[in-house]
Amino acid sequence: MLADRKLLIALVVLAVTQLIGWGTLSLPAVLGRQMAADLDMDLTAVFGSTSVLYLAMGLCSPLLAQPFVRYGARRVMMAGTVIAAPGFVLLSVAQGPVSYYAAWLLLGLAGSATLSTAAYIVLNEIAGQNATGAIGALMLVTGLSSSIFWPTTAYLAGMLGWRSTCLVYAALLLLVSLPLYAFALPPRRKEHAMGAAGGSTAAPTAAPARSTFYLLVAAIGLNAFVAFGLSAVLIELLKAEGLTASEAISFGAMLGVIQVSARAVDFLGGGRWDGITTALVAGLALPVAMLLLMVSGGSYVAAATFILLYGLGSGALAVARATMPLVFYDKAEFAKASARIALPLNLLSAMSAPILVALLTRYGSNALLALVLACSCAALGMLLLLRRRRPGSAAVAAT
Repeated sequence: MLADRKLLIALVVLAVTQLIGWGTLSLPAVLGRQMAADLDMDLTAVFGSTSVLYLAMGLCSPLLAQPFVRYGARRVMMAGTVIAAPGFVLLSVAQGPVSYYAAWLLLGLAGSATLSTAAYIVLNEIAGQNATGAIGALMLVTGLSSSIFWPTTAYLAGMLGWRSTCLVYAALLLLVSLPLYAFALPPRRKEHAMGAAGGSTAAPTAAPARSTFYLLVAAIGLNAFVAFGLSAVLIELLKAEGLTASEAISFGAMLGVIQVSARAVDFLGGGRWDGITTALVAGLALPVAMLLLMVSGGSYVAAATFILLYGLGSGALAVARATMPLVFYDKAEFAKASARIALPLNLLSAMSAPILVALLTRYGSNALLALVLACSCAALGMLLLLRRRRPGSAAVAAT
């Protein structure tokens, strides 16, 4: 009962702080053109912030593997929040590319310590064998980030301007997220601390083959390339398809609700299938969504259907990206495995927004959709290979 209470408290704390963490980073998705005009930068350069963010997150994530194990994710997340607030302050006073990208570099350093990977490690520390279900429960809520923060960001910027909105978000991190980490988030279970100090732990399962790791990284990375890239440029994509700015924001805000619905289906499955199965089923929806938008001619019905299919697929895939490593790695090795996977994952995510916005602005929406269609199909093929490599499968290849 005590363990259940700790898990519930952790889920509430992480739900609030992850909503704030991801939501506050969505500024360019909503205010990209406004920021570009104010900073005298083109739109592609402004969306380059996403590359800086994920590049910094990717490069720092492997370096945090040992601190996560030694000090626990709670302390690492507190330190990351302290770094994030000055990042938003610096962003609020940026005057050109150098200071603008420096701000996003700080936010990337902070993100490696506070965002998804760190949250999943916290849940693994507290929930142990129930980490998969706990991650699914968390993602039911955090999937609403864009639905909550895109309209909120647009409203605040309309009242205060984008620079003052950055200061509001810095205060939100210091006054809400940091105290929640410090005083409300439960400490990790004792066996994790003992293991970090060299105490005895349960024997780990056999490590997967290196080729399996590469397939896992590639499948997760390509799906992340599509998800993070489209998340950054979705409003601009919908506008290119003929929607007005307000209509595009409204359609984009619907995406989070649909993604949460898909995550709910996976969560309510109660562990009857693993992350690989989730990814395979969800991965089928993405190519269909891209093809539909490519051939539709930009009608409202096509845009709504695209949001529905893409939202369902990407929502379930978000859960799968977080839980697929648990199929192949022992729970005790989850923190190290997640930190290793985070490097290529974030590097691919860093490349996504600039590539997609460049395709959109130079060649039109169909060029963008063709690329994400190819990435989605490639990821689906790799998932089929991973399905045969599950531990205990007769088809696992020897390497």
